Amino acid sequence: MDTESTEFQRAEMEEILGTDSEEAFETLISDEMWNSEEKHLEAKSMFNLMKHKDPESLANNLIDFLCYSDNLDFPPRCAVLLCEFLSDRDDDIDWSTWGNLSEGTQSSIKYVLLSHMKIEESQSVIIKLCDIVSKLAASLLPDNNWPNFFFDLAVVGNEPIFRWVTNMHSLFLSLLNDDTFNIELRMDALSAVTSLIQFIPNSNEKQRFQDLLPGMMRTLTLADASSNGEAARKTLESLLELAKYDPGFFRLQLVVVVGSILEIAEEEKLEQGTRYLAIEFLITLVETRKRAPGMMKKLPLFINRCFAMLLKLTLDTKDDPAWHTAETVFDDTGATINYHVGMNCLKRFSAALGGNSVAHIAIEQISAYLAAPEWEKRHAALIALAHIAKGCLKVMIKNLEQVVDLVLNVLQDPHPRVRYAACYAIGQLLAEFSPHLQEQFYNQVLLALSAALDDFHSRVQACAMTALVDFGVPDKPETLIPYLDDFVNKLLVLIQNGKQIVQQEALRALASIAESVEGHFRTYYDTVMPHLKTVLRNTDLKSNLILRARAIKCISSVGLAGGKEKFRDDEKQVMEELMSLLGILQMKAIDPVTYYMLSACSNICECLEQEFLPYMNVVMPFCIQCAQLKLDNKSIEKVKKRDVLEVKTKACNLLRNYADILKEDFYPWISQVVSIFVPLLDIYTHEIRASAAKTMPILLRSAKLAVKKGIAKGESESSTKNLSDHIIQSLLYAIHTEYVTETCAIMLDKLNDCLQICGPLLSESQVPSVVDEIKHVITKSSDRKQELTERAKTEDFDAEEAELLREAEIKQEDVIFGNVGEILCTFIKSFKTSFLPFLDELSSYLLPMWAKEKTPRERCTSICIFDALMEECPEAALKYYDVCLPLVLDASNDEDPDVRQAALYGLGIWAEYGRTSFKHIVEEALSSINVVIMHKNSLKLENVCAYDNAVSALGKICQFHGESIDLAQIIPAWLNCLPIKADLDDAKHVHELLCSMVERSDKELLGPNYEYLPKVISVFAEVLCSEKELATEETANRMIDALRHLQQTLPIVTMESAWSYILPREEMELKSIMSPDGIEIQ
Repeated sequence: MDTESTEFQRAEMEEILGTDSEEAFETLISDEMWNSEEKHLEAKSMFNLMKHKDPESLANNLIDFLCYSDNLDFPPRCAVLLCEFLSDRDDDIDWSTWGNLSEGTQSSIKYVLLSHMKIEESQSVIIKLCDIVSKLAASLLPDNNWPNFFFDLAVVGNEPIFRWVTNMHSLFLSLLNDDTFNIELRMDALSAVTSLIQFIPNSNEKQRFQDLLPGMMRTLTLADASSNGEAARKTLESLLELAKYDPGFFRLQLVVVVGSILEIAEEEKLEQGTRYLAIEFLITLVETRKRAPGMMKKLPLFINRCFAMLLKLTLDTKDDPAWHTAETVFDDTGATINYHVGMNCLKRFSAALGGNSVAHIAIEQISAYLAAPEWEKRHAALIALAHIAKGCLKVMIKNLEQVVDLVLNVLQDPHPRVRYAACYAIGQLLAEFSPHLQEQFYNQVLLALSAALDDFHSRVQACAMTALVDFGVPDKPETLIPYLDDFVNKLLVLIQNGKQIVQQEALRALASIAESVEGHFRTYYDTVMPHLKTVLRNTDLKSNLILRARAIKCISSVGLAGGKEKFRDDEKQVMEELMSLLGILQMKAIDPVTYYMLSACSNICECLEQEFLPYMNVVMPFCIQCAQLKLDNKSIEKVKKRDVLEVKTKACNLLRNYADILKEDFYPWISQVVSIFVPLLDIYTHEIRASAAKTMPILLRSAKLAVKKGIAKGESESSTKNLSDHIIQSLLYAIHTEYVTETCAIMLDKLNDCLQICGPLLSESQVPSVVDEIKHVITKSSDRKQELTERAKTEDFDAEEAELLREAEIKQEDVIFGNVGEILCTFIKSFKTSFLPFLDELSSYLLPMWAKEKTPRERCTSICIFDALMEECPEAALKYYDVCLPLVLDASNDEDPDVRQAALYGLGIWAEYGRTSFKHIVEEALSSINVVIMHKNSLKLENVCAYDNAVSALGKICQFHGESIDLAQIIPAWLNCLPIKADLDDAKHVHELLCSMVERSDKELLGPNYEYLPKVISVFAEVLCSEKELATEETANRMIDALRHLQQTLPIVTMESAWSYILPREEMELKSIMSPDGIEIQ
């Protein structure tokens, strides 16, 4: 069409673009889209005329129709026309048209282009929009003529855009690599890229952005070189966000990326904030185990360089004079932010990478630091060792002697801060490597700590006593007993020291020792208690509350160790002091000494038991107050959240201890405590939720006993049932919402305890809700395990990652399944055949757990459930015979000893209760049992319980299916396996069976001419003389009677021959028992 327009065309154009011309503009669009070629050409000609003569009006009409048209076909076409409107014949931006638009219209176009990309469904239209946006932005951005571009690009209407991101690739590539763009613009582009990549769901699509990484890293380099700290930090923050969301994005160029960031982290001249962000980026990549396991382990020299950089940060410690006079053990005056960042990151670094990757590098660098002349290096090395111990546990525990020597060799260092660090490291190692370190190196460690108590520096003495607290080994007090005289005497001297820090830690250490050795401390009671009461007497109540509280806590520990009879003489005075302190604390709401008071109350209650009841009305309000602490309470705004939660947790544990110790006498407080604990099942920390769950069965048992013994006046079983219903429903709700696997496992365990305590009070109406929750638990656990399986398929997954998964997440999932099994077994025992419809309902969840690819614990759980069913409902269980019994047979020779044990126990149950059905598989069962019994490693520790169950199953086959087997061959083989000693339950059953056979004088057992009598007497001797309870009291007495009967009825020569096969000690003991004046085994 000629550019000279006719008057007619001008009039038509004005009519179409007029303010009241919506219908005319709609007709133009329709002609352009659908009508004949002639109409289309006319509409196109008019469009070009409008663009040339009145671009402002045309643009606004296109925008209006694009945004507000009711005709769904118009917006996509208007979007395309808007792109054509902005383009010239060469398909570039038509800058003459753009220049003729007002700023308002330009802004509207920018926004509409971006916003429509979000909602457009046609890929071809999206491509056109992205193309025009890219070209427009490339020209406008350098002069800051599209200031909100990156913000509008990432979010429009508060919704992320991701469907069209890949089409913007060329724009980002240009912006990040063109040095003509200023650093601010490139930073904005980088920020937009990192944000938008997160919204691309397809990993293959993300890979298209890999070629942007060099430009992104160059942008970081330029920002760092610009001496503009804010620019560098902003760039690092963007990269850090991407590292958190999608660490795998960096994998293909990991060496370059990590190398660049590591250089920034190592550069000491940079601003701290910039370095810390670079460090956080590296640690984040290290910690992304779920998304990129093991990725960072494969980088050459990275671990060495990064550990060295972090260790160097910890050197930034000043020997501040205030440190030497500090009154708290862990005061770190003189330590800088660098020091704290370094230590914190070392701990995270080692925990994420594991000992196999970190330990040898760490030991090498730490050893070098310990040999350095600068005290700062020796100090840093020891503190670093303490911080990485937990993460490197598996490896360091194999080289424990080397680790212990590193620390103990520095305890004589000339600098007190180094000696202090050595004591601190000992304490951390004792805590992390318990009980291995205590068992293997108790002599070296205790002697070193004893020497440290004589140090001239109070901070070193105090830290040595803190380490002594960490030594506590209640399970093996014998390691500490030989050193008691030395430690008790030294600590009593230090308690009288004029420095509060020494006195406080001496009291704490003395309390810990008393708690560790328990009754062995009784001989020191009369010596220690007067000193402790002197501290109480001489300590001002107002000015030294902490020392007074620690003294009472120590007295309570010594009293508990000394026992009720010893403590009774001091009880009144101590309780008066304690209640006086509680009165002060209740007015203060919460105080640092609260924790010690709660511990003291717990110890004294445990010591006095029911005699503590007179004090309950005084101590309970304080405990309740602590248990009800809220984090939003204005009265505790200045107290750290961690301290409040610690006190709350301690108070919850104390209330549980009260209920456990006092049993039915706790009844007056049960209702109040339940009202506190039920809400705690699904709020706060998982420690508090777990504590609340652990308390529920104890409260229920107390209530049940109170009703049974008549303490709950006017109450009946119905009140106990109401309480049990409330507790069970509360636990079910908490289990449903619990997201910490370990806590969920605890809740399931305690739910089972509650179900067992309910006993006859348990109604069938409660079963469906429990069963539904079990389905939910199994489903969620299976989902989590599937996620773990997917993680194991990732590119960098290695053996160490597999071990970490197995020992952490998978182990916890196994506990979940085990507890589910216990609940179902409880229901089977409680409801018998009434539970079968629910078991049928659950069979689709349980039977797949037998599969070989399932974990041993899952398979054990399923086997044990059906074992319980056969034991409790033998007739009803036969419906599962065809499915279960072949699986039990197969599992009886499984590689896993726990699965073998469960299956072999099941064979015994099926042999006993499924007699008719079991007959046709007797030979197969004997074959499976024989494989277990005859295996060369059958009596090794990990296999012996399965062996015992195999022997038990063999005995039951002899007992219940003797007609189907050759007893003369099988029973002697069975006898040769006796006695069994690992599984005490099975041992009692097996040895009772043996006794019965002897009483009947079974010929297959005694053999021709009493050939097997020596073996029978030998087994009896081992059972009767064993320190383990291998037989019930009744069976033991029957054995003695059977031996007496044999002695009296068999020829002397036969018995003398039999006695010659047992040990002289056992012969003497047996004959003593069998003599008329002998004492029967009780």
